[in-house]
Amino acid sequence: MTQATEIAPETAEREKIWAHSGDSHAMEPEDLWTSRLPKRLADRAPRTERGEKYEIVYVDGKQLSRQLNDFMDAMRPPGASDIAIRLQDLDREGVQCQLAFPSTGFWTVNITDAELARAAARAWNQWSLEEVMSWQKRIFTPCIVPLVEPTDAAAEVEWAAEQGFQSVFLPCTMPDDRQWGLDIWEPLWAAADAANMVLAYHIGTGGDTVVYRGPGGAVVNYMETTYPGMRVVSHLVASGALDRHPDLKVLIAEGGAGWVPAIGDRMDEAYRQHGMFVRPRLNRLPSEIVRQQVYASFQHDISAVQIIEDTGYNNVLWGDDYPHLEGTYGHTQETLHGLFDSVDPRIKNRVLRGTFEELFDVPKLEDTPAAT
Repeated sequence: MTQATEIAPETAEREKIWAHSGDSHAMEPEDLWTSRLPKRLADRAPRTERGEKYEIVYVDGKQLSRQLNDFMDAMRPPGASDIAIRLQDLDREGVQCQLAFPSTGFWTVNITDAELARAAARAWNQWSLEEVMSWQKRIFTPCIVPLVEPTDAAAEVEWAAEQGFQSVFLPCTMPDDRQWGLDIWEPLWAAADAANMVLAYHIGTGGDTVVYRGPGGAVVNYMETTYPGMRVVSHLVASGALDRHPDLKVLIAEGGAGWVPAIGDRMDEAYRQHGMFVRPRLNRLPSEIVRQQVYASFQHDISAVQIIEDTGYNNVLWGDDYPHLEGTYGHTQETLHGLFDSVDPRIKNRVLRGTFEELFDVPKLEDTPAAT
């Protein structure tokens, strides 16, 4: 007796999963600052120089990074620098909306001259308004702010909110005298809170991304980019910044999410067991602040989905990291089906749409080409 087995054809097309991306990137034109700033400032704004083997980054008179050319080239799918083509990429990949962080704009955080910082930030923001957000609603960027003077950062947030920005990009790593837990940043927190702007931190920003050159260095250094994001959360929570601003939301982008409830528990232990040393005192336990105000995005991590059911931490977003090498371009649907086909629909909808829509105003699906 033979047993009949029904086999689905390998070529059968699965239903497309639609998602928002809480971590993507805008690709600025090379002349962004040279075309918008006077030469005395433009010459010190972020720029890249392509050599025979390396692409080198220069900022404010300093050489800060170099990347292999073939690595940089791998970060550029068809729509990387063309929004019209990019929208077609999104339709094919099943991505409705993207929060698009800077690329070269990341390096503005390393500027130490206040005038240059103000000019570079405003030029980038105006470019985004004119070239990215003025004619379509699916891709939007955080604003960049000058970080030399906290009052300048606060003023740029106020201006950006009036222009329609919904979040502010901030780097994870800062100099010791400018750490995010210090009271000097209170004007920025107050401005972002008043404007309902999400504090959008992206891992791998503000510091050196190569800290180890021994065996396994590629993996170790990739991990090292994630730790400063954890540090941001512990500083903002323990310092009382988020406790003073209970409506302020923090997004740690691209660093995974499995760690978030764990550091909440760890901070609770310190708060209880070392309470005689704790200053300031908080109105809520650290884990409560984390669960109410801290959000995290991932692209491939299975644990980021598992923790929702296991720990009740719901502030998780998926991200495609378009157009970067670590992202999902070209295999987005394969990635999403692998992550979510066996997941509770409530969790799937939360991660792929609900959390993003809790943080940002987005066009309805039927109002975008993705519905067609």
